[in-house]
Amino acid sequence: MPDPRTLLVALAHPDDELGSAGTILAQRALGDRVVILWLTRGEMTDALGEASLSDVARLRTEQGRAAGELLGAETLFLDFPDAALEATPEAARRVASVIADVRPDGVLTWGDAWVRGMRHPDHRACGRIVRDAITLARIKRIVEPSAPHRAETPLFTYRGLHSGLPAVVVDVEPYLDPVLGLGRFYEERVGFGHPEWLEARLAEVGRRWGLRYAEEFDAWETEPGVVGALLPAEQAGPARPPDRVS
Repeated sequence: MPDPRTLLVALAHPDDELGSAGTILAQRALGDRVVILWLTRGEMTDALGEASLSDVARLRTEQGRAAGELLGAETLFLDFPDAALEATPEAARRVASVIADVRPDGVLTWGDAWVRGMRHPDHRACGRIVRDAITLARIKRIVEPSAPHRAETPLFTYRGLHSGLPAVVVDVEPYLDPVLGLGRFYEERVGFGHPEWLEARLAEVGRRWGLRYAEEFDAWETEPGVVGALLPAEQAGPARPPDRVS
């Protein structure tokens, strides 16, 4: 029996994982490991009233950990500031260290979408940081004392309305109920994730692909089309050259 694969889902804020909850559940259903990494703690939200930034950060950290339990995923947090995330070399190095520790078989993160709901600057910065970090995680001097992570690590990103990249589509119909349950969890706490909106969103994507409910991502390096889970993923295009040791 093959060893379990690991999918790293690296996002900006707690509740961003609502966009991939069905995909996380699909990967877990295969017996694979999923690790959700949030780069910030989402402390700038005003959904928690007049609580201090430190109290909001604590509460949202607790929410993220609880969401991870609902999805059967491990959870990690970094402490970059909410609404001030920047794609700097230092940020990429910090995420590279996480990648070297987690050693994922694939990474899902934010893309470059610029439409309502996805246009938060932290989302775009997060995607850039994580994409850079996948490469930096291969470099021994950057991730020491961890070993460099040089295995094939295909990248998937949240898909924007105007994306020109190939699409990979996960059939999430079997996981609809727990996805909507996560929506209710966040709606009760931060007012985001209304189950009717979430179901309509999944159905809209599904209709485009002949499915009832689906989640859709950009496939940067792997074959597009409908899948049961992101991993394992088949490489697209010609074989890559041998890697140079960095």
